[in-house]
Amino acid sequence: MTDGRTLGFDTLQVHAGASPDPATGARQTPIYQTTAYVFRDADHAAALFNLQEVGYIYSRLTNPTVQVLAERIATLEGGAGAVCCSSGHAAQIMALFPLMGPGRNIVVSTRLYGGTITQFSQTIKRFGWSARFVDMDDVDAVRNAIDDDTRALFCESIANPGGYVTDIPLMAEIAAEAGLPLIVDNTSATPYLCNPIALGATLVVHSTTKYLTGNGTVTGGCVVDSGKFDWSASGKFPSLSEPEPAYHGLVFHQALGPMAFTFHSIAVGLRDLGMTMNPQGAHYTLLGIETLSLRMARHVENAVKVAEWLEKDPRVESVTYAGLPSSNYHGRAQKICPKGAGALFTFAVKGGYEACVKLVDSLELFSHVANLGDARSLVIHSASTTHRQLTPEQQEAAGAAPNMVRVSIGIEDADDLIADLDQALAKATA
Repeated sequence: MTDGRTLGFDTLQVHAGASPDPATGARQTPIYQTTAYVFRDADHAAALFNLQEVGYIYSRLTNPTVQVLAERIATLEGGAGAVCCSSGHAAQIMALFPLMGPGRNIVVSTRLYGGTITQFSQTIKRFGWSARFVDMDDVDAVRNAIDDDTRALFCESIANPGGYVTDIPLMAEIAAEAGLPLIVDNTSATPYLCNPIALGATLVVHSTTKYLTGNGTVTGGCVVDSGKFDWSASGKFPSLSEPEPAYHGLVFHQALGPMAFTFHSIAVGLRDLGMTMNPQGAHYTLLGIETLSLRMARHVENAVKVAEWLEKDPRVESVTYAGLPSSNYHGRAQKICPKGAGALFTFAVKGGYEACVKLVDSLELFSHVANLGDARSLVIHSASTTHRQLTPEQQEAAGAAPNMVRVSIGIEDADDLIADLDQALAKATA
């Protein structure tokens, strides 16, 4: 604001990045459903293509609706800039693309979403990249996994599916010692519950499909750059610190400073990888973010009630929720996520694999889907679905053992959710 006042989160989630449409005065950000933009003249076109002027060329690169979303997420995360893309998996590749090269590796947590484990353990090999999986609660293992070819550390703030909380400040310290960026997937926490950049992260990635949109309508992803990392210090990141042939020798970090990563992700990443977010999807996510704090507060409130009930139920072996005082991660969650430990967790059902399958089939309010972060409560048996491709050892390490069910607690009446779980557990353990 003009008086220098710092706006609160609830205000920023509604206003950041947006202003009334200059052509019509429309208060809501319009859906700019267009592929291309008319240049003022030849000089204007040349300046845009040379990155000498900021503007719109073609919607594979930038789009006004998508850009408002990118600026809003960057503001809420406390970043210098952001780039939106087609999915959370796309965001992970976009985050790594400027950093990696053949023969390079990343050190990643064993506690990750199953699809991410597959992407990092299998798919990125086709680029000549590799991943080293470590338990990030084992500090020595993390340090020992880093070598001269390591280009980043990667973790989730609140891990999917188990709800484990990563010690982000400690991982940031280890990354800084090695001169490496720390990348944090903040999908499960959202910037309302956790601020990885304030805790030392370099990059933050999101599947905007989840809590940011909050209504299960569209897929999307985002990469937020803190703008604080010196990409030129070590010589390990030539894409950002050395001349770029496609832009007549432009050195992104030298020319663009804190915005180097973001501009490279647009001008090179989106240009060549084409992982573009569509403006209709950006519109739905913008609408979702307007109520993010209200929804997350209710998600957390409900999750605490449901987890407390499950922990006391004799048909349940254990609950992984970090919002419970009994959790090994409770103290860490209070520091990393002071407003709550999210609404995603697992619980072990007595009776093992078969009981879990019966439970999922017996639930009525909970939707059995491969998603999380919806306003509706969701359930899935990870070992037979999202983590099915992993080895038993990988499933166990990720918190997706055969006797575990993952729930994403929604914003319904908590008593109704408990009643649904009660009747389903009765059938599953009969």
